[in-house]
Amino acid sequence: MMFLAPAGLIFLGLLLIHPRINETAYNKASAEMQKIAQDLGLTDLCLFTEARYTRHLSQTDLYSAFQDHPMAFEHFPSGSMVKPPRHLIEFVGSITASTPE
Repeated sequence: MMFLAPAGLIFLGLLLIHPRINETAYNKASAEMQKIAQDLGLTDLCLFTEARYTRHLSQTDLYSAFQDHPMAFEHFPSGSMVKPPRHLIEFVGSITASTPE
């Protein structure tokens, strides 16, 4: 048990020193990735790899989540973690507001 405290302090020290050691390499790699993304014209960040409507949130449509059946349950967990894009929420709101009851 006595070796845990020094080992913990060493580990904490390494956690604090490691970012400083790798800072220049990280900045260089980050700049290269940004240039590649700009050159390729990539759209946005890919947060999830499951379904096409959660992969690129800015390019989703209203019905892609229900591509199997209109009453189908969400079968990808990531679909329940992300809100729809704002333009789709506003579009649905405008349809609902203009529909007579």
